[in-house]
Amino acid sequence: MLKYTVRRLLTFIPMLIAISLIAFIISINAPGDPVERLTKAAGNEGGADQQSGAAKKDKEDKRKQLGLDLPIFYFSIGDIASSDTLYKIQDRDQKENLEALTHQYGNWKAVTNYHHALLNFQKSLTKINIDEISKQDSTLNKVKSYDLLINLKNNITGLLTLNKVRLVDSRFENIDKIINNNYIFNPIIKDYEKLKEIRKQLEITQTRWKTYIPTIKWYGINSQYHCWLFGDMFHHLNNERKGVIRGDFGLSYADSQPIKEKIWEKVGISFTLSILSIILAYIISIPIGIYSAYRKDSLADKGMSLVLFTLYSLPSFFVGTVLLLLFANPDFLVWFPESGIKDPTIWSNHPEWSDSFWDIFNWEKIKHQAPYLVLPLFTYTYSSFAFLSRIMRVGMIEIVSQDYIRTARAKGLSEKKVILKHALRNSLLPIVTVFAAIFPMSVGGSIIIEVIFSIPGMGTEMFNAILNYDYPMIIAFFTLIGFLTMVGYLVADLLYAVVDPRISYK
Repeated sequence: MLKYTVRRLLTFIPMLIAISLIAFIISINAPGDPVERLTKAAGNEGGADQQSGAAKKDKEDKRKQLGLDLPIFYFSIGDIASSDTLYKIQDRDQKENLEALTHQYGNWKAVTNYHHALLNFQKSLTKINIDEISKQDSTLNKVKSYDLLINLKNNITGLLTLNKVRLVDSRFENIDKIINNNYIFNPIIKDYEKLKEIRKQLEITQTRWKTYIPTIKWYGINSQYHCWLFGDMFHHLNNERKGVIRGDFGLSYADSQPIKEKIWEKVGISFTLSILSIILAYIISIPIGIYSAYRKDSLADKGMSLVLFTLYSLPSFFVGTVLLLLFANPDFLVWFPESGIKDPTIWSNHPEWSDSFWDIFNWEKIKHQAPYLVLPLFTYTYSSFAFLSRIMRVGMIEIVSQDYIRTARAKGLSEKKVILKHALRNSLLPIVTVFAAIFPMSVGGSIIIEVIFSIPGMGTEMFNAILNYDYPMIIAFFTLIGFLTMVGYLVADLLYAVVDPRISYK
């Protein structure tokens, strides 16, 4: 079994690489700019023209820290027209536009000249001081002039992200009308003429044939994927990240806090609820399944099936809400707390009680938290009764019809010994398969149940991450659940051999 376990663990390597690649692809294609989201979460809001030089420097440092100033992967497959430095463009929309223009005209040098000309012309708009002009010309309509200037800036900003010829021509026509019909823009006419000339050169010098010749550009380990996966493990990236392989999933967009710490704080709650739910479900379902199989088609079997399938058909959000209305309602019964996992008032009087759910050996703490867990645990568990008991029933019925069970009965063994010793062990195989789901469930929790009962676990954290478009947190969940699913299936395979001696791994 040891050799089999080692082989299975080795197969984790390509699977983990595949999971990490999928997670990374999702992360780099998520909407929005990570640096903008993180700085906004830290309170540095405002447009580029409103930000100080210090704020821009902070953004550059943050980009380096996240490894976003590096190529995306170890290599890229493109054509000889493409640039191998396109990753240095910080604005995502402008980067996509430059890529489209390069594919459209096949001349990176001409494309980058056009891009720089647009940026220079955008900068030249600062020469227009409407207040100064109005002092020299009292007839100037300042409101109209400011509107024209804003319109001009919007057209230039649009050109930085447009590549379709029809739309670009339309923007240039608008700029022509504004500049040529208003003398206040005379100081930038030369800059505008230079821009139009460079755009003309872009069309004249196009070499689209280059886009049909493939090429591979090699970047080595100085890449975003390497930084995301390994961080500064090999001391060459000069950033503060440790990498996903060491549990560093970056910073949350919601509050700029390390995702690793947020997950560790929450996972204990979901893990405890999942473990308790699984234990209760198995303790109740297995005996029900055994009894139903032994009393197959009896009135008791049919009655239990009716009750269990009725429970199974009820959605968890409905059951959870009904339980709150019945047993945590001042207008009806107040047997249990309505939300949370602790009473802050009582908790504050016991400084020795840790906030961590991993500290589970304090009896007083357990007694305090137990009432908070009754309703959530029932909501977690009830739907498993029908599913697990049916699996157990079917497995047991199949086993008790085997020849070796009839042989055991023929030897004169008691029915209890036949069922519990000879039949039970082999009928547990389907149950073991279901047990594999406990590992990803311990991280994912149950979003609906945790939100209904205001439990600060992983389910609630996942729900908040989706609402806040917190992509790093979502990707961390995705990666962890993928890894724990593999662990779950490995544990299930090993348990097969423990439950059934006929199964052996070599």
